[in-house]
Amino acid sequence: MKEKSTSIKKILILVAILAVPGFLYYLLQEKGKNRYKPLHIFGPKVVAATFHSVRGNQIPDTIYHEVSDFRLVNQVGDSINFETYKGKILIANLFYTKGNNYAVNFANKAMHAFDFTYEKNKAIHFISLSMDPATDTQEVLAKYAKTQQAVAGKWDMLTGDSTQMYTLINKGLKVDALQETVDGKKKFTYSNLFVLLDTHHRIRGYYEATSQEALSKLDDEIKVLLAEELRNINDGR
Repeated sequence: MKEKSTSIKKILILVAILAVPGFLYYLLQEKGKNRYKPLHIFGPKVVAATFHSVRGNQIPDTIYHEVSDFRLVNQVGDSINFETYKGKILIANLFYTKGNNYAVNFANKAMHAFDFTYEKNKAIHFISLSMDPATDTQEVLAKYAKTQQAVAGKWDMLTGDSTQMYTLINKGLKVDALQETVDGKKKFTYSNLFVLLDTHHRIRGYYEATSQEALSKLDDEIKVLLAEELRNINDGR
């Protein structure tokens, strides 16, 4: 009788061992969907009167702030707008080439590191916006980009009309940036941030360019956004 009881216990333990992986897979596949938390969407928003369907459920549409289109030029003279980055996730930052600026240098090094990390990921692109487009002409950026190892098409350094540039920065990305002249010299006052944009040109995160903690968070949230974009495609959104 004792041998029979021991045998039953062994069978139950074996069944439990075999069942656990399947149960965990079920939890990750089914329950994990309910716990999935997408990144926040920054900027003003309005609840619309229309709906969209997600797995058979009708969800009210929300109109979020989207960065308006632009037309600028990159370091090799290509005309760049949002059509260039259709279906792409963007990481944007600000810079200027004239002057030895620690904040700009640090941000450039961080951008280069991200560029290297996601070099083979075609869904991720990087854009650096010049706050001094009058000085930072395409010819200037061509030389500057080489010093930063910024390859056009993956990491675009952009210049163009100054009014359009500051509209994009201040009103589109909602980043504070101001150019003024002090004692005959240009001075730039700005928030040194990386901005994460999704494929709909919505702002999904701000990250201090000189904070290692913030940069690590950006790296994590790029991956989260990639997963979110794939999930939206699978859901038909």
